[in-house]
Amino acid sequence: MEKKQHIAIFTTASIPWLTGTAVNPLFRAAYLAKDGRMKVTLVVPWLPLIDQEHLFPNNITFDSHLEQEKYVRQWVEDRTGFVSNFNMLFYPGKFSIDKRSILALGDITVIIPDVEADIAVLEEPEHLTWYHHGKRWKEKFRLVVGIVHTNYWEIVRRERNIMVALLIKYINGWVVDIYCHKVIRLSAATQDLPRSVVCNVHGVNPKFLEIGLKTREKQQNDNRAFRKGVYYIAKKLWNKGYKELLDLLRDHQKELSGFEIDLYGTGEDSAEIEMAAKKLELAIGVHPGRDHADPLFHDYKVLLNPSTTDVVCTTSAEALAMGKIVVCANHPSNEFFMQFPNCRTYDDGEGFVKAILKALADEPAPLTDAQRHALSWEAATERFLRAAELDTLPTNKQSKTTTSEPFLSTSLNLTKKLEDASAFVHFIGTGFLSSQPDEEQCKELGLKVPPKKIGFSSGKWI
Repeated sequence: MEKKQHIAIFTTASIPWLTGTAVNPLFRAAYLAKDGRMKVTLVVPWLPLIDQEHLFPNNITFDSHLEQEKYVRQWVEDRTGFVSNFNMLFYPGKFSIDKRSILALGDITVIIPDVEADIAVLEEPEHLTWYHHGKRWKEKFRLVVGIVHTNYWEIVRRERNIMVALLIKYINGWVVDIYCHKVIRLSAATQDLPRSVVCNVHGVNPKFLEIGLKTREKQQNDNRAFRKGVYYIAKKLWNKGYKELLDLLRDHQKELSGFEIDLYGTGEDSAEIEMAAKKLELAIGVHPGRDHADPLFHDYKVLLNPSTTDVVCTTSAEALAMGKIVVCANHPSNEFFMQFPNCRTYDDGEGFVKAILKALADEPAPLTDAQRHALSWEAATERFLRAAELDTLPTNKQSKTTTSEPFLSTSLNLTKKLEDASAFVHFIGTGFLSSQPDEEQCKELGLKVPPKKIGFSSGKWI
């Protein structure tokens, strides 16, 4: 029997933290394993107890990585309806409060044995390589595919200033060029990166498609499927669309007289957002965060999502899957959704008012089977395999490129030397910045305890 290629999916977060880089790579691993063409391993961070207590909801913590793996597998099985047969490994990580994200500790390429180092998928490649200090990803793996989830430079531009944002933009392009053969950008809202293509390779949780199917049945039976009006659901941070939303509502209160909207979310800016909402002369309900699949949301007809910092908004995809109308900005991050008749976009304040009023007056168009499939993880997996060109790769490891053209050979050699030099500079720099896992984390994960740093580095550059 021909040996299957091995694909290792590295990501920057894990369930039970319900963030996009925990949820989407998990579904990707499950559906790639179900596809059956490759052997699949999902590689996620293992956090110290203090970080688990800070990040995980409902006081959930784990004493061992095996306990967390069991929880993750049950979580995804409950949502997909099938038992996933992907492998799951953990790397040591820590939560950075100032960066509001998890950072890897040590050289995480060692998690995958060399004999299985065929394909690596880096979910958030810039995030995973900012502080990478170890074996080069391109040397370890035959193919390295990055999937860009986050518009970091835009977030930094809003929260800090343009100079810091431009620095982040440069660093992102630099590390991705060094470590990735190919990059998939979920939408054109992200910065342009070397060797990148734009393709939405995410699907929606199957539970939302089930809700949408029930909604379609109600519509076909002439039952009233929607009894509520407009809502918005997002983490309560100003950069998650709340500033745009409240500014638009403030500027158009007269045109939207009698308008009602419910806001759902929890986050660091909750108190400020609630205070700002109360100042408006509109009926704005402010509520804690809830799971979007909660029956509470089934009766809402319209999701209003003004955010332009998302790369591809999962909430919008979920609302469309449930058969709702989505009103959103005419922005590259929403381009994928514009193929659906229930997606209504606006360009300015006047268009915003018109889109809202029309959405409230209309009934959502029932989703066709083809539209439901386009939102599914089966379709997302097909798009991923095409975008990454994984369906055309040979099984055996590729040998280094040779050419009979002297000029081309010289050009390739020069490019390789420049990349080697660039990678060496990054390695030297991260020697001062990277952190090693502690002894407890290494023992829990069965990893070799790294030696204490002497000078700038305790690692070996390869």
